Parts: sequence; structure tokens; C-alpha cells
Amino acid sequence: MLKITILIIILHLLLSSCGIYKKVDTREVPVNAQERARKNVEEGKGISVKGLLRGNKGSAYEFSTSNPMWRASLETLDFIPLSNVDYSGGVIITDWYTDKLSSKEAIKISVQFLSNEIRTDSIKINIYKKECNANNICRVQLTESKIKDELLRSILNKAARLEKTDKIKK
Repeated sequence: MLKITILIIILHLLLSSCGIYKKVDTREVPVNAQERARKNVEEGKGISVKGLLRGNKGSAYEFSTSNPMWRASLETLDFIPLSNVDYSGGVIITDWYTDKLSSKEAIKISVQFLSNEIRTDSIKINIYKKECNANNICRVQLTESKIKDELLRSILNKAARLEKTDKIKK
């Protein structure tokens, strides 16, 4: 019996000191849930749909549909399946692409955005080439090819055109 009493006292002390129950003055905190939620959002304690859509004000990236570099990259790479598209991370990675003529070779394209400005140093493109032998043993390596320069040129040209049309619309 003594053990149970001690256990109950210890549990009571542990649970009451955790701060589970907090006295609230109903004159300061609205009883209505919607009013309480609105007050929390105004004080910065909660989230709102408007705040989620606006995103982080300190971020250097714009919303993806208004970013010409992002849109131009997606339009340029629309011929190849995409395996990873992460706007907040600024990365587009394609799936392995094999031309019908060469089934033993495939390429994978990685596009990394370094800034939103339409400049050659604002984007980094890597081309990976996979070559497989008859035993289906494959070797993957980073390659420098004309495709990289053509993609870069195409993305920058499309981004410049998109930015120009967006300015005209405004």
C-alpha cells in the first residue's frame, strides 16, 4: 500500500510540474475558436493560408510560376521525364534518358539554380552519361558536352523572352 501511495504522489508531482495545465484569463483570450485562431495569427503564433502562399519573406527565391529561369528550364526539359523537381532547393533532375538509336547509353541532366537573375552564372547544368556493356554493367560519369551549352543557351533565351513578356503584361 505504501508503494502505491508513493507512486501516486510521485506521478502527481511529475505531471503537475510539467505545465500541462495553464491558467488562462478568459478576458484576454477569446472563447470562440475562430477568434482565438485569428488572434494567434496576428500575434505571429500561428499560420495562415495567406502566409503559406506568401512564403518566407527572407527567401531569395520568388514563387515558381513568376520565376522566368524556372519556367524556362521546365519548358526546355519537357522532352525528358523528370525524377526530382524541388523549387525551394532550386534543383531539377531528370530521369535517365535513352535515345532510340543507342540503347546502351543514357544521359541524366541536373539543373541547379544559383540565383534568379538571367545570367550564365545563375544556373549550373551537369550532364551525366551512363554507358552499359553487353553484360549490363554500367559506368556513370560526369561529362562535358555540347548538350550542356545548348541547354544553357536555350534556357537563358527562353527566360529572357518570358521576362520580357511578363513586363509587357504588367
